Amino acid sequence: MKFILNILLILGLGALNLPAQTLEEYFEIAAENNPGLQAKYLAYEIALEKIPQVSSLQDPSFSFGYFISPVETRVGPQRAKFSLSQMFPWFGTLKARGDAAALMAEAKFQSFVDERNRLYFRVAASYYPLYELEKMIAIEKENLEILDSYQTIARSKFRNNTSPMVDVLRVEILLEDARTNLEILDKKRKPLVTTFNKVLNREPGETVVIVDPLSILDSEDIVEPGDIVEPGDIVDSTALPPLPENYRRDSLLTDHPALNALDLKVSSSEAAEVAARKQGLPKIGAGLDYVIVGEGPLAASDNGRDVLMPMVSLTIPIFREKYNASVRAAKLSQEQFRLQKKEVANTLESEYEMARFELEQQHELLGLYRRQVQTTEQSLNLLFTSYGNSGKDFEEVLRMQQQLLKYEKLAAAAEAKTGIALARIHYLTAKTY
Repeated sequence: MKFILNILLILGLGALNLPAQTLEEYFEIAAENNPGLQAKYLAYEIALEKIPQVSSLQDPSFSFGYFISPVETRVGPQRAKFSLSQMFPWFGTLKARGDAAALMAEAKFQSFVDERNRLYFRVAASYYPLYELEKMIAIEKENLEILDSYQTIARSKFRNNTSPMVDVLRVEILLEDARTNLEILDKKRKPLVTTFNKVLNREPGETVVIVDPLSILDSEDIVEPGDIVEPGDIVDSTALPPLPENYRRDSLLTDHPALNALDLKVSSSEAAEVAARKQGLPKIGAGLDYVIVGEGPLAASDNGRDVLMPMVSLTIPIFREKYNASVRAAKLSQEQFRLQKKEVANTLESEYEMARFELEQQHELLGLYRRQVQTTEQSLNLLFTSYGNSGKDFEEVLRMQQQLLKYEKLAAAAEAKTGIALARIHYLTAKTY
């Protein structure tokens, strides 16, 4: 018995007429629907809106005053006064604030990208158990069909007095086990589908259509340069392509969005430090006063002429502690983000090594199980031929059939674990799809 790897696997009743969706298509659905990812993107948009808030001038100040008791002057009584003024921070302060806010917004975007990649891993981690389940169900159904045929043969031989009744009973025991296992596997589908749909932010019972995503085992994605493997080819059970050394490790720390976000936060804090230093410098104000003057009793040439008075002001930042504290806080933020980056880099490297080990382990086990399936199938064919001729060793035929079933299930589990390990490596190395 040989299970074809690229068989169409379908979940849910009535799904036969639905188009198959690849894992990459489910990535797109999750990216469009997942509320956590949408919240991350909104955080980026909020950060963008802060740029004009911090890089704009303060609002100008306008005031109006009316003299209840006019102030008499040589040219006439002052009736009312209008004042307009504008404060300007020290040169370069607004630019430094804008730079800090823009860099922080870019850091938010990198956090969004990291969350998207993490979401892709969650989708894959929920997808492969479904893939494994459907393979297990298909294997168990095929096992039932084979056991049914064995039972028919055993009964026929018993009626012909060429084999004992115990052979029939042995098959019935295995058939009961297989039916129970199949019922349990069918019940397992609902929670797995619910988990997968919730990652996609869909209704729990929405139909999921799964196709074989494990062409990764056959494609150039993890094959050494020079190996020729056509996408979708079925890999021979004794010749899995080798895993390249340090697979994707070169991109582990070079362009990971989590590290990029922390680099940008360091740069934002540096710009914030510049802004804090400039904030402690004097602010310059410019204004204009306009005074309405009534006509006085004197017949002067400028009698009743309104007064226009330009003004310049300067703040004196003598209370330095708040400015010094802002500078110290910006420096501490830089150190904080550098330490966080080191911690994230260490975590990425350690998780990469564990994911790499898991990938190699499952890759080797998968190769082993496929070879065992092949060898067991050959042995089973020989035993069955011998049983057909002599009617003996039926117990050994059944034992070998169950051994084959075990290796096929172990291979299915190894395939799913391989896919999850590879998806984790793709997240850790920030692979884009």
